Amino acid sequence: MSPSPLHALSCLVLILSSAASAQSPAPRHAPIPTQIPSQNAILMGAAWYPEQWPESRWEEDLRLMEAANLKVVRIAEFAWSRMEPSEGHYDFDWLERAINLAAKHHIVSVLGTPTATPPAWLTQKYPDTLRAEPSGQRVTHGNRAHASASSPRYREFCRQIAEQMAIRFGHNPDVVGWQIDNEYGYALMSFDDGTRRQFQDWLKTKFETLDNLNTHWTTSYWSQTYDNWGEIPIPIGEHNPGLMLDWKRFVTYTWTSYQQNQIDAIRKHAEPRQFITGNFMGFFDGFDHYTITEPLTFASWDDYVGSGHVDPAYNGLAHDLTRGFKRQNFWVMETQPGAVNWSALNNFLNRGEARAMAWQAVGHGADDVNYWQWRSALNGQEELHGVLIGPDGTPVPFYNEVSQTAHEFARVESSFRDTAPVSQVALLFSYDSHWALQFQKHTQKYDDVELLKSYYRVLRQISQSVDLVGAYAPLDSYKLVVAPSLNVLPKDLADHLLEYVRQGGHLVLGPRSGMKDEFNALLPQRQPGFLVDALGARVEQYYALEKDVPVSGALGSGEASIWAEQLKSQARGDEVLLQYGRSNGWLDDQPAIITRAYGKGRITYIGAVLDDKLMATAAEWMTQKSDVTPVFGAVPEGVEVSRRVGPGKQIFVLINYAPESRRVTLPHSMQLVLDGKQADAVDLPPYGVAVALDNR
Repeated sequence: MSPSPLHALSCLVLILSSAASAQSPAPRHAPIPTQIPSQNAILMGAAWYPEQWPESRWEEDLRLMEAANLKVVRIAEFAWSRMEPSEGHYDFDWLERAINLAAKHHIVSVLGTPTATPPAWLTQKYPDTLRAEPSGQRVTHGNRAHASASSPRYREFCRQIAEQMAIRFGHNPDVVGWQIDNEYGYALMSFDDGTRRQFQDWLKTKFETLDNLNTHWTTSYWSQTYDNWGEIPIPIGEHNPGLMLDWKRFVTYTWTSYQQNQIDAIRKHAEPRQFITGNFMGFFDGFDHYTITEPLTFASWDDYVGSGHVDPAYNGLAHDLTRGFKRQNFWVMETQPGAVNWSALNNFLNRGEARAMAWQAVGHGADDVNYWQWRSALNGQEELHGVLIGPDGTPVPFYNEVSQTAHEFARVESSFRDTAPVSQVALLFSYDSHWALQFQKHTQKYDDVELLKSYYRVLRQISQSVDLVGAYAPLDSYKLVVAPSLNVLPKDLADHLLEYVRQGGHLVLGPRSGMKDEFNALLPQRQPGFLVDALGARVEQYYALEKDVPVSGALGSGEASIWAEQLKSQARGDEVLLQYGRSNGWLDDQPAIITRAYGKGRITYIGAVLDDKLMATAAEWMTQKSDVTPVFGAVPEGVEVSRRVGPGKQIFVLINYAPESRRVTLPHSMQLVLDGKQADAVDLPPYGVAVALDNR
C-alpha cells in the first residue's frame, strides 16, 4: 500500500530516535493495553499543582486524593518558572518531594513538560521566542502558548528543560510517564519572517523545483506564478487552495518536530517503561493528528462539554477519533469536573452525568480518566473553573461523585485487563479532506464533522461499536467502511480502497468525495475520481441547496438538505437506491444514491446530505448488506452499549442517557461486576451505568 500524502512528507520530519522507536506499538491490528505495570487496568486521577500551595498543604491534598481512590496526578506542566527560576539554574527538589509524597499515598505521577508557559525571564530576554500574530505584532507574556513553536531559540530552551527533568526523574519509580507540553497547537503558528523562511524551505524540499510547485498549485491562475522561493507567502485568509493545504501540512511538520525535540531529550535519559503522550483536543484541526501521534506511546485527549450537557454520540465520536489516531487504547488526560469557566454558559453537569462520561470513556477504550483540576487556584485566568477541592481546601459536592466512580473503577478493574474495543464498522476521517472542505465550503451550512456525526450516530446505534480511523489505515478486518467526506482522494488512496472492496468489503462514499488530488487541485475526472470505473457512475453536477429537496426510492422517502449531487449511471449492474423528486429542474428524477457489486465486495455512493430518518434507513441497509450485527443485541432508546474484548472474555458498559429509567435485557445471564451478581436483565436510572462481563 502506498503511503498517504502526509506520510510521504514525513521524510521531512526529524528521524525518530531509536529509543522512541523502541516505544512504538506492536502491529496496530492487535489491541494494545496501555495500562501501567503494577497499576489497575483502568485508573482515575487529577491535575495537581503543588507549586501553587505551601508544602504544609500537600499532605492533606494527597490524603483526600487517596480517600477518593485517585491513582494518578499530572503535575509540572505549568511550573517552568518554579523549576528554572533563572536561566540555567534548576530547582527540582520541591518536585521530587511532591512525587515522593504522592507515592506515599499510592499515587503515581505523570510529568508534563512546561513548554506551554515559558517564564518571564525567558520571553523578556529573548523576545524572538514570542509568537507573532498575523499582523506581525508579538504577543505579550502572561498567558499560555505565547511562545513560537518554530523558534530555534525557544526549541533549545524546551530541549534543555525537558532533558533536565528527564535526568532527574527518568528513573524515578513513581513517575510513570510524560506529557509533552499542554494542548499544543491551539494557538497555531507564529507569523514571523523566520517561520515564513522555514515554510519556503519546506516547500523547496517537497517540490524540488518551482516549476513543480507552480504546476501543482496551478499558479497561472490570477498570475500567482512564483519566480523564486522567497516570494511565497504564509496564507492569511483565503488564498490558493494548494498553498493553503501545504501550509496546514507544514504546520503539522512544525508541531511534529517541536514534539520530537522534547521526546528525544526525554528518551535519552528516561526508562523505556515511562510512556510519552500528548493531550489533544478532539476535533481540533490545527494539524494532522495521525502524523503527530506516531512517535507517542499512546494518544490522550481532553474531554470537555462546555455549555449544556453531554451529547453521547458526539462525545463517543471524539473518544473513537482519539483511539483511532494510533488504533489502540487511549487516556482522557483532562475532563470536566462539573463545570468550566471558558464557555458561553458555564452550567454544572447534572448529578451523575460526569460519572456516566467517565464510564463512557472506558467503554470506548480509555484506560485512565483525569479531572482538571484538583483545587481552585486563588488567582489566574481559570479561578472559576470546576474543581474537586474548593479554595478553602475542603471537598466540593462533586468530589463525592468522583470518589464513587474511582472506587467503582478499582472494584472492577481486573475485568478490563488486556481489553480493547473491536469493531466491524469503520468510519474514515482525513485531515486533508477536512481542510479542503473548510477552505471551500461552497455553502456555509456545509459541516463535514456534523455530517460525520450523522453517519456515526446511526451506525453505532446498529453495530454498537465503530472505529474512526485514517483513510490509509488497514481495512481488512472491517465488514463495512464508510467515508462520509473523502474530498481529497489521490490515486494511491483510491487503490487502497479498491483493494478493500475487491477482497469483499463494502465501501460507502458520502457527498463531495473524490473531487481533489493531493495538491488540493480538481481531478480531471468527475467525482468520485479514480473510483468512477468501480462505481460505474459519476457525479454530473453538484448543487448547494437553498431549500430541502424530496428524495424517495428503495430506502423510503424523505429530504436532502444543504448539498445534493446529480449522479449518472454508466455501467450495467448499478442499482439506484434513492432519486430526487421535483426540485431545481436539474435534480428532478435523478439518482441520489447508487450502489454496485465490485470484485468480491460492493461500492456505494451517497450524493446528498440526508435527513435523520433517511440516514437511519440508509445505515440499516448498509449494515444488512455488509452482514454487520450488533455486538450486544437490542437495547432501549437512550441506552449506549460499548464493548471491550480480551482473551477469553468480552465486557460491556451500558449507560442510560434517557431522562427516564430503562430496563435492559441481557443476551444471556451475565455477571454484573459493579453489583457483584449474576443477572439476565438490569434496570438503569437516568445516567445509570452497568458493567456486564461475558467470559463464556
